[in-house]
Amino acid sequence: MIVTVLSAAACSAQPGHTGGPPASAEPLDWKTLETPVLTHHVQLTSRDQFLKAGEAYFSPEGKWIVFQAVPTPAEGKTPDPHYSMYVAKLTRDSGGHITGMETPIMISTPGSWNSCGWFHPQQPYKVLFGSTMEPPSTEQHGEFRVGQRTYTWLFPKETDIVIRSVPAIFMDLNPDAAPVLWGDDAKAPVRVIDRPDYDAESSYTKDGRFILYAHVREDRQVGQKADADIWVRDTQTGKDYPLVTADGYDGGPFFSPDEKWICYRSDRKGDDLLQLFVAELRYENGIPVGIAKEYQVTDNGAVNWAPYWDPTGTYLVYGTSEVGHMNYEVFAVEASPAKLRAGATPADLKRVRITHANGADVLPVFSPDGRHMMWTAQRGPLGRGDQRPTSQLWIAEFNAAGVNLGH
Repeated sequence: MIVTVLSAAACSAQPGHTGGPPASAEPLDWKTLETPVLTHHVQLTSRDQFLKAGEAYFSPEGKWIVFQAVPTPAEGKTPDPHYSMYVAKLTRDSGGHITGMETPIMISTPGSWNSCGWFHPQQPYKVLFGSTMEPPSTEQHGEFRVGQRTYTWLFPKETDIVIRSVPAIFMDLNPDAAPVLWGDDAKAPVRVIDRPDYDAESSYTKDGRFILYAHVREDRQVGQKADADIWVRDTQTGKDYPLVTADGYDGGPFFSPDEKWICYRSDRKGDDLLQLFVAELRYENGIPVGIAKEYQVTDNGAVNWAPYWDPTGTYLVYGTSEVGHMNYEVFAVEASPAKLRAGATPADLKRVRITHANGADVLPVFSPDGRHMMWTAQRGPLGRGDQRPTSQLWIAEFNAAGVNLGH
């Protein structure tokens, strides 16, 4: 079932080309339509600085963000072909409202392909992300088709999971600390998971011991679609454990707030329609060694991806083409462990539309305290020569009560 949010006036690996209608289309009044859930909208990045930016995550204390972006080149210069990784400190006014961000700091190697940043939970000045470290050797595309539209993205085989120390973050969070003798990872990223083929889409448990990540099977042939599985790395022992190994690309995993579950999206049917899943983890001696049971959360004719847990661990926010493949929107869907264990099917789970804008709204995440939602959106002003707004980072204050999923 789908639950519609009412406003005062009326009743909301990453694919590319999720643009909305042309700029000439009748614009939706998103500020009014989104008011039940989202207020105090702020555009964090802009076309003046970045041709495109996206997939941002908060540091553990909520003061910094990490994101990927392509900088706007100087006049006459060729833009970078791949995303670089950046961190930036959020700015706030005297009332505590987020107003923007300070000058971003690039932390990836020039020319490299980068994706999926994440802060170390205990040492937030250390940033985890997927990187080729050097320009990828070939254009290793993955793709899927939805109707007449083809979505493509890269799965470079050279992608490893790396970590980078950022002294500026350390000094901001520890202004009275004694001088630090920084290691090599403060000068350039250092590999922490370097298995053959693509390793990315990583995040930590709250104690920093386990890294959840996606790993593309190492036996793929030239031209064969990449098939990623979900693994976990024990950083104490260096041992890797497979969690989700079903055929079909499984990726974008995150631990639930209590770390007893994971969420992810999958092309399980091989029909190019990504669906959302959650799975209850199986622990042995405190180590997540597999899954006890998997539950499907969506089952429709849409592309559903980038799920992210709310702070209560009872629902997911995600981007979906449910309202049309020309315009992705952010939805929320129930993922209550009790309801799933009781046998709820995707048809039994309530959904709520969160965003209402003409351009694509995707990759939603929550701040650690749940007060803000940050996402990638195509709703800002047009850049020179652009037919539609480019993908940029947005943030808004989040009213959990407005989601109305019964929790």
